[in-house]
Amino acid sequence: MKVLFVLTSHSELGSTHRKTGYYLSEAAHPWKKLQERGIDIDFVSPKGGPCPLDPSSYDLTDPINREFWEDAEVQKKLKNTLTPSGVDANIFEGIHYVGGHGACWDFPSNVPIIQLGARIYEHGGVVSAVCHGPAGLLNIKLLGGTYLVQGKNVACFTNSEEESVGLSKVVPFSLQDCMKERGAFVHLKHDWASNVQVDGRLVTGQNPQSANELGEKLGDLVLEIQGRRIVAN
Repeated sequence: MKVLFVLTSHSELGSTHRKTGYYLSEAAHPWKKLQERGIDIDFVSPKGGPCPLDPSSYDLTDPINREFWEDAEVQKKLKNTLTPSGVDANIFEGIHYVGGHGACWDFPSNVPIIQLGARIYEHGGVVSAVCHGPAGLLNIKLLGGTYLVQGKNVACFTNSEEESVGLSKVVPFSLQDCMKERGAFVHLKHDWASNVQVDGRLVTGQNPQSANELGEKLGDLVLEIQGRRIVAN
């Protein structure tokens, strides 16, 4: 069993001269939940190679963050993330779009990253995303031409949360508004509350606080899908 984690390659927070990237706990907590279930993880990014970490997320007082960050195999993979062209979508039971503000800049426009999500979903896999990670879902279209999120119940980083961190005028678009434009039913909870929405094989979370619960739901679905495939064979 394998799940593909997508990390941003974008490191600049607009014109603020501040650094961004992927958010540590949004990779670490789902990683831990999948690891506990015996599910392997590979990492891909739009540019491949090492990916920028959002410095504001570097919190090793969180024991799961520390375990993830100090894992030698994880570090090897983080320094050598795959390029989309080097990924065989057919070997993965799921794909997880890790958040962090950087995702708003390179996830929606990277066609190969978008295609990976579409292929994994279309062959019966799970698609998940947390916080700003759902930016990677915005332009995924299925074979019939409809958007993946159209008519689906989803969660994502909210306008209220963006305002509370002072970045609503920095990000290139409102993720909450764009999800609605794509026809998704966006479910909101108050700022920084865990909020995970599961709609079939689509799992989405609102913020970093949702990463742990999202990992559990993602892991459960991957095991369920694997079990069905074993029975079918």
